[in-house]
Amino acid sequence: MKNKTTKIIELVIEENNQELAIDAISLVSAPAIEQDFVFFGKDKHNLTFAKVDEEKRMLVSPALIPNKQIFRYDPQKDEEFYVYFSKATVARAAELYLKHNNHHKATYEHSDRVSGVLTTESWIKEGDSDKSKLYGYDLPNGTWFVKMRIDNDDLWQEIKSGTLRGLSIEGYFVDKMQKMSETQPTDHEILTALNEIIRESQKPKKVELGEIDDLRKFISNAEQKLKTANNFHKTAEKLNTQLNKLSSQWIDIKAKADKVNKERVDFVKSGKGINKEVKADLTKAKKSSATIAKQLKDLGLDAGVMKTENNQIQKAEDKLKSLDYAFLDDLPF
Repeated sequence: MKNKTTKIIELVIEENNQELAIDAISLVSAPAIEQDFVFFGKDKHNLTFAKVDEEKRMLVSPALIPNKQIFRYDPQKDEEFYVYFSKATVARAAELYLKHNNHHKATYEHSDRVSGVLTTESWIKEGDSDKSKLYGYDLPNGTWFVKMRIDNDDLWQEIKSGTLRGLSIEGYFVDKMQKMSETQPTDHEILTALNEIIRESQKPKKVELGEIDDLRKFISNAEQKLKTANNFHKTAEKLNTQLNKLSSQWIDIKAKADKVNKERVDFVKSGKGINKEVKADLTKAKKSSATIAKQLKDLGLDAGVMKTENNQIQKAEDKLKSLDYAFLDDLPF
């Protein structure tokens, strides 16, 4: 069975297009070189000196790391491969970036051109005493570092919040293909690869490392949303269990409530019937009291003797008014 080969592409600068080597640096959420930048501030993302004023709005980041393999995917060919830059290419790219005044060019997520971003320092790490270690980095010699000033308010807020986490280059390079087997390449494989490079008619093309940035961003977003969806599912399961338990209790309570309600209806019906009878008796009592009062008056006697009976009739009427079953409106059914 033939071993599957892994393509590794070394990106080099095309001598006839040096001004296009690095034509912009992009601020991204998922840097292809897998190294976040650090910025001068006082919050949790700060890895720099506290004495540096946050208002200076400076950040430090690696722009290119030599010999670091960066995963790429070609959807047209459905191929996965890696690209890398040698120390010499990294150093040359850093030099040409400044030589052609591209230090003021920047984009957002390899898309929109943005203003208010300026590279104020650019250097290549040459030894263990390099100042990049002061910013929390421990990267190989030959790494290209930049310090940038961010005057763009919107970008600075995204940097402080952690939305933008690093840099990714945009430039024009020539592909130098190497076909490497899973084991060490043979002399024949090396000669074959060299012959392919010599025969190939190479043309410069723009290599945007933002494709892997987008891939990682999509995966990260999907993983975060999946965690949220899982929490929603667990909560829904718990609520469903509680609902089933309450439903069982409700069936029992509803049966008891229906029984009590039937008894209530019977008592209300009987009570209203008695209220009606009481009202009729009080009407007769008031009519009789009026007749007696007239008779006493005709005899020239004081009708005040009927005061006690009239008070009793009034109290009975007041009591009857309080038995109007108004509380029925407050019941849930």
